[in-house]
Amino acid sequence: MRPTAVLTSLICLCAIAGPGPHAQTPPNILLIISDDHAWTDYGFMGHRTVKTPSIDRLAASGTLYTRGYVATAVCRPSLATLLTGRYPHEHGITGNDPPGGRKTMNDPVARAAMVDVFRRNEVLPAMLAAKGYVSLQTGKWWEGNPRDAGFTAAMTHGDVARGGRHGDEGLKIGRGGLQPIYDFVESATGRPFFIWYAPFLPHTPHTPPERLLKKYEASGVAAPVARYYAMIEWLDETVGDLLDHLDRKKLSDNTVVVYLADNGWIQPPDPKPAQPTRAKMSPYDAGTRTPIIVRWPGRAAVARDDTRLAGSIDILPTLLKAAGIAPPAGLRGIDLLDRGAMAGRKEVFGSLFVHTAVHVANPIANLKYRYAVREDGWKLILPFTPNRDATLMIDGRTADWMRFEPELYNVLNDPREERNLAAERPELAKELRASMDRWWRVPE
Repeated sequence: MRPTAVLTSLICLCAIAGPGPHAQTPPNILLIISDDHAWTDYGFMGHRTVKTPSIDRLAASGTLYTRGYVATAVCRPSLATLLTGRYPHEHGITGNDPPGGRKTMNDPVARAAMVDVFRRNEVLPAMLAAKGYVSLQTGKWWEGNPRDAGFTAAMTHGDVARGGRHGDEGLKIGRGGLQPIYDFVESATGRPFFIWYAPFLPHTPHTPPERLLKKYEASGVAAPVARYYAMIEWLDETVGDLLDHLDRKKLSDNTVVVYLADNGWIQPPDPKPAQPTRAKMSPYDAGTRTPIIVRWPGRAAVARDDTRLAGSIDILPTLLKAAGIAPPAGLRGIDLLDRGAMAGRKEVFGSLFVHTAVHVANPIANLKYRYAVREDGWKLILPFTPNRDATLMIDGRTADWMRFEPELYNVLNDPREERNLAAERPELAKELRASMDRWWRVPE
């Protein structure tokens, strides 16, 4: 939704206030990552049915970018971008599983090969540990033992022989309460801490508490949609519990809280399994867009920004700078609290890859689409021609809803991306293609 003139004025006034100087003591960090969550499905984004009072409160007390984008629209490479500050073709993790499909999904050697690619990168918990941080991993985690990435405590063990794939014991967080986080905060004993909270929420299986399910069943939506909506409110309750715990422990004022989703989602009313959508694993906004929130009392402006573009690529440099750590050389993200840098950004980029890797060490072998979004709303989606057959297949079936031609939309005027204007605006498509190639040129 485009901001009104009144809202735009409020945004500008809030932005002028801006963040103050960083605290002398390194701030605590709480990174909250929703899992399979549509960018529209929040109270603060105008949804008429879904109730998210806690995330609404978080958004209202920090800097909110409503036009945020993830670097890719499936969980493992998306999470790897948060941990490395790099795009998937840079950090090397482009899909969820190693080559071979179900035959190798739980093969220790095949999975270890992907983890080895991830470990070539500098990662956030290790960089924070060098500054004296203690850290806790909970929820989604694909990259083996989290302690090998610098976490000082972890729920996930990552052992493939014991069911370690994408989080194992860590996936109990949120759905099974938050006590491991409360215990960790208590054990930090004054040291700066980092919490990775990536709950399996609202991700399937959609098994919400009955009290929440009844609320959404009464709203008249289809049963699968009611379950999904109830899962979102369940996530929201856990966010509220975490924020309340920080308040009780008098930690809120010196804790940076960042919120985003790993990728989007569309919940169809038809309960058929594997029904294709233009969301997760697609280059459309329903898969790649997410609101991004940064709350740091007294330092992050209380402001809603419906204009500027933010990215998941920005999370790591933002957190490192808050902690007083210089980001590694070569990162292309920017500090979300740097007003000048944000004002200068005019485009964001992303890419989509096959779910199950074709080649572990060659991102181009797995590439399906690249996309570019401009501040004025124009968005180009460009398919990668050599991988056409892999692109048009999902779980062995032809995905008729996917196209294999350049697509040009103005997402401000056409948020569902229904009118492809590439043929009508060839010069504009060419201009965005040139920007995309400057970001990442791939051989056709």
